[in-house]
Amino acid sequence: MSKADRKQTGVDKINRNKTGQIRILAFGDSNTWGYIPGGDGRYPAGTRWTTILEELDPEISVWEEGLCGRTTVFQETGYPDRTGVAGLRAFFMGSPVPDAAILMLGTNDCKSCFGVSAKEIGEGIQTCLDELERVLPPRRILLMSPILLGEDVWKPEKDPDYDRRSVTVAGDLKTVYTEIATARGCAFLAASDYAEPDPRDEEHMNETGHRQLAEAVYGKLREMGILAQSAEW
Repeated sequence: MSKADRKQTGVDKINRNKTGQIRILAFGDSNTWGYIPGGDGRYPAGTRWTTILEELDPEISVWEEGLCGRTTVFQETGYPDRTGVAGLRAFFMGSPVPDAAILMLGTNDCKSCFGVSAKEIGEGIQTCLDELERVLPPRRILLMSPILLGEDVWKPEKDPDYDRRSVTVAGDLKTVYTEIATARGCAFLAASDYAEPDPRDEEHMNETGHRQLAEAVYGKLREMGILAQSAEW
């Protein structure tokens, strides 16, 4: 790719780490952390979508920043310091700037204790994007709407923090996030197009979902030009 081509496509030079890898921040909640459906702990490396990305391309170094219970901006009683906006501020206070970032939040915002709409959650994700855009241009940010919630996720044996309305709100996030990404110039991917909640808790991805999401994210990063330039730099 010539310098003229790079300018035309909006791709600029990636600052690799000392090993020559492209550093990608993956910021999210329990589905980024790798929570096993049903409360059986965390999936190991090689199963989580974030680590599968690294297997798909040795040029990638993924910084896993998933936290169970994390929201965009809404503070849940009993879970201090779990908002995305606070987490991003804390991260950039003590970490170098990545070459690109993936942001996937919104599921926990659908809990009944907040009672917010998809539009309000969208306002929260925009606040998180404001923090990311302090250090990265929009073209290096991939905004992802989360997977759906299962129809029975609210039942006592699954996760009663949700209710029937939560399922509807979660289903509306794809449309809201699409509009936000378009307006801000970020890339967009709907995780719900590639993965679904496991029947065990109707909230978290299983091994197949992690694999399918990783492959979709990898393709999107190439489309964004984050990885397509790896052979040139």
